[in-house]
Amino acid sequence: MLPALLAASFLAAPAPERVLFVGNSLTAGNDLPLLVEALSVAGGRPLAVESVTYGGVSLEDHWGRKTQDRIAGSRWKYVVLQQGPSSLEEGRAGLREWTRRFDKVIRNAGGTTALFMVWPESRRHAVFPMVAESYRLAAQDVGGALLPAGEAWLAAWRHRPSLALYGPDAFHPSPAGSYLAALTIYAGLTGGSPLGLPARIRLRNGATIVIDADELAVLQAAAAEAVGRVQNGPPLR
Repeated sequence: MLPALLAASFLAAPAPERVLFVGNSLTAGNDLPLLVEALSVAGGRPLAVESVTYGGVSLEDHWGRKTQDRIAGSRWKYVVLQQGPSSLEEGRAGLREWTRRFDKVIRNAGGTTALFMVWPESRRHAVFPMVAESYRLAAQDVGGALLPAGEAWLAAWRHRPSLALYGPDAFHPSPAGSYLAALTIYAGLTGGSPLGLPARIRLRNGATIVIDADELAVLQAAAAEAVGRVQNGPPLR
């Protein structure tokens, strides 16, 4: 009887959906893809993630490095694309053009394109709306999913302006900033709620992310707000 029960339990567990992250150090920092994976397991909607990241690169650079071959060589539920803030016209044009090129490869591999909206440097806080628009347009161009992490940062700051979401260089994320981004990505890809997920997360590589208990509810509510706005209404401002 016991083996039969174990087999039934195993069969009832959902199979992880495969996700590939393509980006730069804003994706790689604090092991964001693995953090998304760990949160998805905790939320009961498991994802199996892989990533291709290089410091300081754009999507055009990824194309030059043949990342499209990595996409074409397997099947993915989602491929999550990210480059810099892309708030200026040149960056926006490049984001949109190379998203369209990658989308053709992603679709041929059976996947859906997702755009990981990031954030500008802290000294350029005023361009958050332009960053959001660039990523919104790129997602809209290909009928892809928009993962509004930068919008979630703004939502969190509205509730608690003192949150340290930037790291020491005032551009790359702190662990709390990556945790908030990961919550947003998890909710956007799976439809699961970011509310109630644990503050302490152990990643597949052995690293551990721990969020202060007094910040946890703010971060989770901000992720839920940002994803809800993208799905149901205009972007945050």
